[in-house]
This record gives sequence, C-alpha cells and structure tokens, in this order.
Amino acid sequence: MTTSLLLIVQIVLVIILVIAVLLQKSSSIGLGAYSGSNESVFGAKGPNAFLAKATFTIGFLFIVNTITLGYMYAQDAQASVVDTMVEDTNVVAPKVTQVPVAAQAESNNTTK
Repeated sequence: MTTSLLLIVQIVLVIILVIAVLLQKSSSIGLGAYSGSNESVFGAKGPNAFLAKATFTIGFLFIVNTITLGYMYAQDAQASVVDTMVEDTNVVAPKVTQVPVAAQAESNNTTK
C-alpha cells in the first residue's frame, strides 16, 4: 500500500519536475518564450529565481522519494513466500477403506 502511494508521488514529481525544467529560460529560450507575461507575477527578475528554487526543491524531493522506494522494494524482496507458510504437522493422510472381497470379485466379473 505505501509503495503504491510512493510510486504515485514519484510519477507526479517527475511530471512537475519536467514542467519546471522546461519553463526555465535557457540560451535557446525553450518553452520559456511562452511565459513572457509571467515577469510581473514573479517579481522584477522574472520567474528565473523562483523556478530555480522550485526545481531544486522538487529535485530534492524526487531523490528522497527514489531512495525511500528503493529501500522499501529491497525490504519486500528479502521476504519470501516460503517464510510466510505455516508448517502443519498435525495433518494426517486420509485413510483408504478397503473394498470388500465380494465387491472386488463382482467388479472383475463385469469387466470380462
């Protein structure tokens, strides 16, 4: 259950991290060209400082989540199905009843 939740968080962090990296202004401008009107929202310097801090924070959370997932999957891999099986030594094989001799002879006569 917890590994499923952490895996979902991991996927969300990857998507947010990719978006944050693509929105940053680079030498070729990238997707930052589409967010030119955001300068007034993020301050005089624009979104560069905010996006850099956000990218660092999201990247840090991504690394911590990756290490946690690796640790949890390693713990699950050490457990074996055989370890969880309970040995029941009180089980006795069912007794086979013997077929009466008369019934055995009768079945032999019908098969001929």
